[in-house]
Amino acid sequence: MLLYMPTKVYSENNCVKNHGKELASFGKKAMIVTGKHSARKNGSLQDVEDALKQENISYVIYDEIEENPSIETVMNARNIGLQEKIDFVIGIGGGSPLDASKAIALMIANPDETEEVLYEAKELSYLPVVCVPTTCGTGSEVTPYAILTIHKKRTKKSISHKIYPKLALLDAKYLKSMSREGIVNTCVDALAHLIESYLNTNSNELNRVYSREGLRMWAEFKEPLKENNITEDDYMKMLHASMVAGMAITHTGTSLPHGLSYPITYELGVPHGKAVGIFLGGYVENYQDQCEVKEVLHILGFENAVSFHTYMRELLGMVEVSEELMKANVQGLLANPAKLKNYPFSITKDELMGMLN
Repeated sequence: MLLYMPTKVYSENNCVKNHGKELASFGKKAMIVTGKHSARKNGSLQDVEDALKQENISYVIYDEIEENPSIETVMNARNIGLQEKIDFVIGIGGGSPLDASKAIALMIANPDETEEVLYEAKELSYLPVVCVPTTCGTGSEVTPYAILTIHKKRTKKSISHKIYPKLALLDAKYLKSMSREGIVNTCVDALAHLIESYLNTNSNELNRVYSREGLRMWAEFKEPLKENNITEDDYMKMLHASMVAGMAITHTGTSLPHGLSYPITYELGVPHGKAVGIFLGGYVENYQDQCEVKEVLHILGFENAVSFHTYMRELLGMVEVSEELMKANVQGLLANPAKLKNYPFSITKDELMGMLN
């Protein structure tokens, strides 16, 4: 068994302000990587700017990160980072800015490399990365993964390099400005991480500590999430569940629901968490070791796989996926040994087709 979790994490109210000196300690000029709106709306960008100014650290803001960031966006940010002589990167937001910040840090540190190196097995250095999550889904603030959109292949894929953030600053207050849909979709992404890490070829009693703890927390807010009756305490639990879910998949990787989700997001524009979630019920119902499934469902507080599947349908609604797209999706997954290897059993085309909704 192996356990490696190098990211330093603080989680508390006013976290950025309280640890501003450490935030600013990684270099002399930062690139703040974020999207156009949410970081301004929830106050996280202002908090980071204030902390950097307090420590007299220069910075530039790159706020062009789209949902499901592309290789092209990363390379554009890299060019700006080189011009500005950036020496560390701060990602603020959900999985898209956080993942992009890792890839940008890699490319700035390696100015002679082209974009192809993102997916090459090559040992490279990268700039220090600090993450300030403002959603509760990806856990990217503690994972080494950076998932980018590859337009040439019409899909998403994590880069080949393992880039752990140096520091993660968690403050649940940033979740409060999220939309109802955003909260649901990101919480479901965290749930998928927890389930897929537990029901996984690479799971063991050590890394399942993370999965179990996250599932336990998820169970405590599953009804408030469904009823849209979320309290201050629930927001904190959501953020922590997302973080430990990230720690869980750091050691196992994700499995079939994530593999099936990427074409749904790319082709139909379905948000990532929802695209993963529509396969979770089928994954649980069709997983071959139902004893392990019962362990997961017991922690979550569901009587059986059918009641879990019903909950997921009610929470997310239905997504219309054409048979043609689903067949192409399944064929692509069956041709992807890297994703299939995390599922402990052999699986057929028909079984994968049956996992939708």
